[in-house]
Amino acid sequence: MKILFFDDFRLGVLVDDTVIDVSAVTEGIPHAHPQDIINRVIAEWGTYRGLIEAESSRGPVTPLADVRVRPPLPRPTNIDCMARNYMENGTLTERPPINAFTKSPNSVIGQGDTMILPDIPATIFEAEAEIAVVIGRYADNVSPEEAFDYVFGYTNLIDGSARGIPPRQNAFYQMKSRATFCPIGPFIMTADEIGDAQNLSVRLWNNGTLMQDFNTNDMAYSIAESIAFVSSVHPLEPGDLVATGTNHGGLHPLMDGDVLELEVGPLSILRVPIRDDLKRTWERQTRHDREVAGLEGVSPQLTGKYAPA
Repeated sequence: MKILFFDDFRLGVLVDDTVIDVSAVTEGIPHAHPQDIINRVIAEWGTYRGLIEAESSRGPVTPLADVRVRPPLPRPTNIDCMARNYMENGTLTERPPINAFTKSPNSVIGQGDTMILPDIPATIFEAEAEIAVVIGRYADNVSPEEAFDYVFGYTNLIDGSARGIPPRQNAFYQMKSRATFCPIGPFIMTADEIGDAQNLSVRLWNNGTLMQDFNTNDMAYSIAESIAFVSSVHPLEPGDLVATGTNHGGLHPLMDGDVLELEVGPLSILRVPIRDDLKRTWERQTRHDREVAGLEGVSPQLTGKYAPA
């Protein structure tokens, strides 16, 4: 099942190119925020699945093109992201040490929302294509062998980064938790429909040019190992996200007017425009391009505020 929020955060089910309004089944859920609604639906899926399936046969139907798609998880309690979690298409000889970081729940945006590059002296802004796991029930110190029992579903996630902000001891916080730096969606696909999540293509285009193209089978630490690691640090709740990392070769500078499109397996396309009010420019090179050319560091900023003199 493909579950989404649309318009004024009404709960819907996506079928082909139409959205079926199933919000009638959630009318009795107390909530201060739409996240409370999706959390209850996920936590009590054994009850709500049947109710949603029944409502799908009679609820109002609207063409997808006529609704505003919202983030399917508008404010998760936890967004945990695996760091350096790919073998870079087999070019690494051993797995990096396992590691992760958090992103602020307030960094979440959805389909068609704009990622805004802030007025800060970042050396580069990048976007990382990822598949994110939606946690289905309370998970505390789960083992890799039981990890998939805690998975509700999956969604696309773009991990925005503002690199080079000092101090390095605080790098991940300032780099990753900026407002608008966590686009997700356009929907959650329940785990029963995803197939093998450990063998899905991950592709990201910028302005129609394919920039990242890899497979989830290249993870250094599998989805199950990632869930086990994160849940060993702190418990996970229904509606939390575990982002599983990216292949870094296709990372490249983001600039004003760019349009990112991320597609992971059957999760459809998450489309996000980029805005930079400072109109800064960088040399458009991927990390792989620079490595092949024998160049060190990230692509240099060419023009605009903070460009080297």
